[in-house]
Amino acid sequence: MPLIFKSGDLELKQNRSPIPHFSWKASSPLEEISKSKYLHFDMKSLHPGKFSYPYHFHRNAEELFVILEGEATLRSQEGFQKVSKGDVIFFEEGPAGTHQFYNHGDMPLVYLDIRTRANVDVCEYPDSGKINILPALDIFKESSKVAYYTGEEDVRSKWPKEILTNE
Repeated sequence: MPLIFKSGDLELKQNRSPIPHFSWKASSPLEEISKSKYLHFDMKSLHPGKFSYPYHFHRNAEELFVILEGEATLRSQEGFQKVSKGDVIFFEEGPAGTHQFYNHGDMPLVYLDIRTRANVDVCEYPDSGKINILPALDIFKESSKVAYYTGEEDVRSKWPKEILTNE
């Protein structure tokens, strides 16, 4: 059975960013209503003179934006370009899909944000060097990256001696 979401019926709630440059409204995740297995989607409204999420890309999710109202400037690895009502924008996984909006207009930019649903996604922020493990929102600085076996040198001490051979 199709579910029809009327944009005028969706309640958009203000985000709570501690940095005033980031200000938008978003609907509740619509996949919760639809019980979608593979898509995460919601409606967003970006205020004039504000930025969307920090410049980022996803390692395990594709995104598709459908611009419904307004215009903005899109920042991507290709540079800066204007987008407006009717545009459909696809972002692939990985660094080639890095993106951010700035609403340079005088009316809200309203868009549908559709993402593939992954059990776990890693979102990276090139400007700030952060890594975000989603959906847990565990955020780390990329500069703390270590080699795979760092801190594992004392592995034998964690095991009972009677189990270990060659002691």
